[in-house]
Amino acid sequence: MMATGTLGDTVVRYLEYQGRVRGMAETTIRAYRTDLDDFVRFATTMDVDRPDAIDGRMLRRWVRDMGDRGLAATSVNRRISAIRGYLAFLEGEGVIPGNPATALRSVRTPKRLPETLFENEIEQLLDVEGDDFATLRLRVLLEGLYSTGARISELCGANVDDLAPRRRALLVHGKGSKDRYVFFGARAFQVLREYLPVRQAFLVRRGLHDQKALLLNLRGGRLTSRGAAGLIVHRLQEAGLGKYISPHGFRHSFATHLLNHGADIRVVQEMLGHSSLSTTQVYTSVGMERLRTIYRDAHPHARRPTPRTVAAARTTERDGDE
Repeated sequence: MMATGTLGDTVVRYLEYQGRVRGMAETTIRAYRTDLDDFVRFATTMDVDRPDAIDGRMLRRWVRDMGDRGLAATSVNRRISAIRGYLAFLEGEGVIPGNPATALRSVRTPKRLPETLFENEIEQLLDVEGDDFATLRLRVLLEGLYSTGARISELCGANVDDLAPRRRALLVHGKGSKDRYVFFGARAFQVLREYLPVRQAFLVRRGLHDQKALLLNLRGGRLTSRGAAGLIVHRLQEAGLGKYISPHGFRHSFATHLLNHGADIRVVQEMLGHSSLSTTQVYTSVGMERLRTIYRDAHPHARRPTPRTVAAARTTERDGDE
C-alpha cells in the first residue's frame, strides 16, 4: 500500500490522473477541483486531513452542510459524484480499503426540462446580415451550434484542419477524448464558405500564418467558450427575443427539433455523442412538453375553468333541465 498522503495531496494526484490518463478536459478538471476543494475545506472543520479517516457518517454530514448553505440540488449531486470518483480512485490505488461514498445517495432534484428555442425563434436569432469578419464569425458560431449540435467547447476547440468539406462535416473532440463528426446544413455550410477566406485575410493582415483555430477572437487568437458565450448573449439582446438561452441551449434545440421532425432517437444520440440513450431521451419529454404548452395556450377548452365559468355552466344545465 502506498503512502496515504493528505487530502490535498491525493486530490492533486487524482486530478493529474484524470487529465493525463483519462484525457479529461481542462474545464472539467477545474470543476472537479472546485467540488473537491469544498469537501477538503469541510473535512478541515472536522479535523480530518487524511483519506483513511473519511467515513459514511462524515460524508452525510457534508451533504447536509451543503444543503444548509443553500446549494442547489444539482450542485450537491455534482459534488457527490466528484467525491465518489475521487474515493474510487484511492480505493483502486490501495490508499483506502473501501469506498465509503458508494452508499451515499444523491439528493432529489426538481425535474427541469432543457432550455430550448422554438424554430421560429431560432430563425429570428440567426437572421444576421453582414459580410465583415466579426459578423461572419458570429454567423458561423450561431449556425454552427444549431446545425451541428456540438458543444460550444467542441466548436471553439475545432481547427480548420478538422473540416471535411466534401462531407460538409467537422471532426470535433468530445468528452473523454471521444471524436465524432458533426454536420453542417446547407445554410450553415454556405456561411462557413463565406467566412473561411475572410478569416484567412484577417490572419494575413496580422501576420498570423500558423493559426489553426476555426473561430478566432479579434486579436487573432482562438475564440474561447467564454468569449463565444458573450457574443451569443449580445445577439440575444439584439434580436429582442425576450428570453435567455445558454450556448448549450442550441444543442438542446438541435436535438429537440430533430426528434420533433421524426429523427430516430439513436441517430440523435450518435450525433450528440451521448454514451447513454437515457441522456438523449430527455429531449422526447421536451417535445411533448412543448406540444402541451402550445395546446394549453391555443385551444379554447384547454385552460382550467374559473369558478365563474363553472357556476355559469351549472346554471345553464339547470335551465336546460327546466
